[in-house]
Amino acid sequence: MKSILDYETVALIDDDDAMEIIDQTKLPGTTEMIRLRTGEEIWNAIYLLQVRGAPAIGVAAGFGLYILMKHSQAPTYDEFMKELKEKSDYLNSSRPTAVNLSWALKRMEAHVVKVAEELGDYDRDALITAMREESERIKAEDIDVCRRIGENGLTLIKDGYGLLTHCNAGQLATCKYGTATAPMYLAHEKGYKIKVFCDETRPLLQGARLTAYELHSAGIDTTVLCDNMSASLMKSGAIDAIFVGCDRVAANGDAANKIGTSVVATVAKRYNIPFYVCAPTSTIDINTKTGDDIKIEQRKSEEVTEMWYKERMAPEGVKVYNPAFDVTDNELITGIVTEYGVLRAPYDVSIGKLFDTMQARLNKTDN
Repeated sequence: MKSILDYETVALIDDDDAMEIIDQTKLPGTTEMIRLRTGEEIWNAIYLLQVRGAPAIGVAAGFGLYILMKHSQAPTYDEFMKELKEKSDYLNSSRPTAVNLSWALKRMEAHVVKVAEELGDYDRDALITAMREESERIKAEDIDVCRRIGENGLTLIKDGYGLLTHCNAGQLATCKYGTATAPMYLAHEKGYKIKVFCDETRPLLQGARLTAYELHSAGIDTTVLCDNMSASLMKSGAIDAIFVGCDRVAANGDAANKIGTSVVATVAKRYNIPFYVCAPTSTIDINTKTGDDIKIEQRKSEEVTEMWYKERMAPEGVKVYNPAFDVTDNELITGIVTEYGVLRAPYDVSIGKLFDTMQARLNKTDN
């Protein structure tokens, strides 16, 4: 039987002018691969969570923009860039909170500008080729980054640990390893006897449908619990550390992740359990000063009142509060695990130093 880990979360099918993804809304009951070719199909796949998780969304954005520009007939560079910007803005409107979406689209656009300057004369085919190569680099880097996050996170785990995670920051949210699950996979590879507890993650149940599914497929001891059971579990002493992913980290270390994450962090603080946010540096937005500046997506009420039920579970006409994310205050975060190491408070300082170092490396490479 083929494991879910044997499938590619996001793949470019260049000869079919398409991107292939696992339709995650059908998991775990059905593993269905779908191909996306049009702007509307790609937009809907991101919005409807057929492809989800900040890193995977970034990879999908890169592939998507390339696919939409692949057959451009723009006669001039200005018209090519106008078309690219329109398509980029359209895709970017699908999920406002996940910074990797806008990050990948901006990176693709910046790369086209750079290549165009190097070419001098307008060469449409060369720009399109450059877009394909850059989109493939985004995917390759995602795999490398997740592996390095896993290695850094592994230093925080001991044999026999009980670990808790919320939502899905696993392989299904990236191209391989995941972010929050990467340390778990590497610990399992090393033979550590870990136990992982997955919050169900209401209302869309990513923890039950996706995280538990992929960890169980990998042979890891996995237990599902309803979100409101996590405090009881932490109080029992079963949890030694908590690892979660995130969709955006502000410059001060506040982190936006799936709704309910801040509850887990608050309870963890009460019981002195270390709470780690696993974040590729592409997810850290130094232009967003604090979590108060992060736009939180409000989703359809039907996700709370009707989805997963045979009959509607709330009165007709009742109002529904359904934010997709909440923001965990930096004071509740023990460490932010990146591909470059584990950042510690004060986060405005450690994040600033990290980005200064990254910029210095970039300047050295450019020179």
